[in-house]
Amino acid sequence: MSDTKNRVALVTGGTGAIGRAIAKRIVEYGGYEVVVIARDSGKAAKVVGQLQSETGSSQIRYELADLSRRSEVFALAKRWEGGLHVLVNNAAETPRLREQTADGIERQFATNVLGYYHMMNAFQATLGSCAPSRIVNVASYWAGGLDLEDLEFNHRPYDNDSAYRQSKQADRMLTVAFSEQLERHGISVNACHPGDVNSKLSNDLGFGGHESPDQGALTPAWLATEPVGEQVTGKYFEHQREILCRFSADPGPVNRLFEACQAYT
Repeated sequence: MSDTKNRVALVTGGTGAIGRAIAKRIVEYGGYEVVVIARDSGKAAKVVGQLQSETGSSQIRYELADLSRRSEVFALAKRWEGGLHVLVNNAAETPRLREQTADGIERQFATNVLGYYHMMNAFQATLGSCAPSRIVNVASYWAGGLDLEDLEFNHRPYDNDSAYRQSKQADRMLTVAFSEQLERHGISVNACHPGDVNSKLSNDLGFGGHESPDQGALTPAWLATEPVGEQVTGKYFEHQREILCRFSADPGPVNRLFEACQAYT
């Protein structure tokens, strides 16, 4: 693992079932310091302590940020010290009732979509300084129904399943948009379905899950650590296999979504 010695990986949503498992897999791969991002200091400290105990590694710590808020994302990037080689955008939520953030943005769109968008923008220079580097966007096969005219469910009746599916379609589309922009900086950007894990998020959607968190983390961690994550860009994966993403075939909607997210800056 000499080629990954002293590399740094950042995993958002690190206290959730899948985020925690992704962080653990990257630590166990070797050669990485892993930083998990969370909103709750108590949960973050507990997860980091558990992972240190389980892996026998001290190369894991946490930072606090509410990724639904652009100001906190850029504050995180501003206080970041050192390099960054891997960014795993994983944080997501799916409240059953429509909620707004302190910035007045519908919460799922703010966290699941704008959170990814802002993280990729805020850490672009840091990732570029460590190129070749990579971004892994945890999306889902449970995706679709994007309405570019009503991204925040201001006009449609809010349904958390519909809002979640829309957000995951958007994540897959933003992956392609950013891959085209960041490739010249030596940054690859890929998306994946993490697996069907019984988690708070899946429970909020009314589902269970037949895979363990460790199984669910397999593809995201594989893209974060193995050569494939740098060798290709703008792709979508399920179960460690590249899958054609139907949402990214037409550049028109992809560009419109990117511009819509850009308007929130």
